[in-house]
Amino acid sequence: MTEKAVKVDRLEKALGANKVLRGISLEAHPGEIFGLLGPNGAGKTTTLRIICTLLAPDAGSVEVLGFDTQVAPEEVRRRVGVVTAEIGVYPRLSARENIAYFAELSGVLDGELDRKVEAVLDRLDMGSFAKQRAESLSSGQKQKVAIARAIVHDPPVLMFDEPTSNLDVLASREIRDFMVESKGRGKSVIFSTHVLHDAERLCDRVTIIHQGRVVAGGPTAEVRGRYHDLEDAFLSLVEAAT
Repeated sequence: MTEKAVKVDRLEKALGANKVLRGISLEAHPGEIFGLLGPNGAGKTTTLRIICTLLAPDAGSVEVLGFDTQVAPEEVRRRVGVVTAEIGVYPRLSARENIAYFAELSGVLDGELDRKVEAVLDRLDMGSFAKQRAESLSSGQKQKVAIARAIVHDPPVLMFDEPTSNLDVLASREIRDFMVESKGRGKSVIFSTHVLHDAERLCDRVTIIHQGRVVAGGPTAEVRGRYHDLEDAFLSLVEAAT
């Protein structure tokens, strides 16, 4: 598949005195799960924040479905949904109110708001707690709220930044199943993680970054290469790049 949902070209970013990204390039396509892999501090979250327009790059460029993040940030935000480990729901709002608020922020029109919110509540089987305040929900239920608000505007690009790090086994499995379902619906799914067995099971292609640089990229099986599993390949590649 040659169509690019996300294209990152020679991206550079410093945060204070720390040079976080040092010229990374990568591509994610529709209908695939793309793994952005690296140890903590490698630059994964910074990359995702630039893709979704929360940060501006110091150099290089990012395009989402042809829209440059610096030239047309509003168009990019309409096409991207983000789920992170830091769920950050508003505790005094109900699950439904949290979702509706983010739908408005994402540009869903008033005439479509109720229909889209109800559709995502139904899709994620959230009816039993839709009216509960978020502060009373379990971690798995809060994560469903986070997913719902990320997809309520039906974005073609979904980004998951360490989404299972604070969840139990059952809730983690629901997240993984949702990513696979989204891929099947033609979405471009970007999965940032340092859990290598999840990446190996789920990702069609991966890029490994370390200290702000790309050390490997391509189809998952090719990156794994001669090694028994992706974790062994990852450790070897990162050690060689250190």
